[in-house]
Amino acid sequence: MKIKPANRLNSVSEYYFSQKLREVAEMNAAGKNVINLGIGNPDLPPSDETIKTLAEEAKKPDVHGYQSYVGIPELRKAFAAWYAKWYGVELNPASEIQPLIGSKEGILHITLAFVNPGESVLVPNPGYPTYTSASRLCEANIIAYDLDEANNWQPDFVALEQMDLSQVKLMWVNYPNMPTGANGNPELFEKLVAFGKKHQIVICNDNPYSFILNDDKYSILAVEGAKDICIELNSMSKSHNMAGWRMAMLASNAEFIQWILKVKSNVDSGMFRPMMVAAAKALENSPEWHQQMNDVYRNRRELAFQIMDALACKYDKNQVGMFVWAKIPEKYTDSGQLADEILYGKNVFITPGLIFGDKGNRFIRISLCSPENQLMLALKRITDVQE
Repeated sequence: MKIKPANRLNSVSEYYFSQKLREVAEMNAAGKNVINLGIGNPDLPPSDETIKTLAEEAKKPDVHGYQSYVGIPELRKAFAAWYAKWYGVELNPASEIQPLIGSKEGILHITLAFVNPGESVLVPNPGYPTYTSASRLCEANIIAYDLDEANNWQPDFVALEQMDLSQVKLMWVNYPNMPTGANGNPELFEKLVAFGKKHQIVICNDNPYSFILNDDKYSILAVEGAKDICIELNSMSKSHNMAGWRMAMLASNAEFIQWILKVKSNVDSGMFRPMMVAAAKALENSPEWHQQMNDVYRNRRELAFQIMDALACKYDKNQVGMFVWAKIPEKYTDSGQLADEILYGKNVFITPGLIFGDKGNRFIRISLCSPENQLMLALKRITDVQE
């Protein structure tokens, strides 16, 4: 008898970066010294106050046991204060916030809580691959909706209205957008809330990039009545340099929160208490701290623009977030060809846009999570300047 995996694994593949980073590691082991400009993995530390709080709390003898599934009150209150301060959104910390072990797990929890096998989920193209893979693991039908450069990477509501939406339960949106860097705005969010209410589709906005190179911070929950039909995910990974901490949250109405908690409480346990206390401290970071981080990213972005220029790629200088998204020259078949040419010919890893859907075929993405000296070295390699 041969053991076989569950059929649902036939609908998903190993995450692209999981595969590619193994290849990069093999190249490095062979002495290639690949410069990784592919991953949005912040290389800067959290604030000093955050680290200090973690160290002090972790020394306490009574903080190492299991914690509540809903997180400590201090963290929920800190998330609520953060939303009020930066987004102008009032949230009840006791009932409208659910801390998460990273927003990636929240994507799966939400899908399990709302979507039955055979029902449908709207996912953006191009878009974060986890929206699709999580939906497939839940045995949902995927309905891709196109985002187009000519429409500032926003949904085409006329095209959406022409789709069969009868079985759609969720719609994933992501503004500020990854991978394109397009920002959201109140008008877009109002349209999304109205669309969700009209068709009884839960609108899920994934919002981890609003603090990076972005002067206009928006939450879909700021729209009147949005909590009735919307869920917003947010993460401290990018905004507070805490990717490895796996510290995130979602916000919505109290009933939605309870449904998601039913899933979460059967899948994982609470987070480490000292990390939650330290995360609450991080949420108090000053505007000056965030500005310092953005000064670093702004300098790096200028170098990323120069790399894109060297590759003859076209880009929007007004994009936000921690990536640069650019259109490739016509001479390339697709973005995979250009990315492989740079990886194997120049030992520089950049992300081909095709991994985000076929609407990303003609685009590449550079991460701003590498120091300036690495970006400059990548530029030298690409332009064939002697190291």
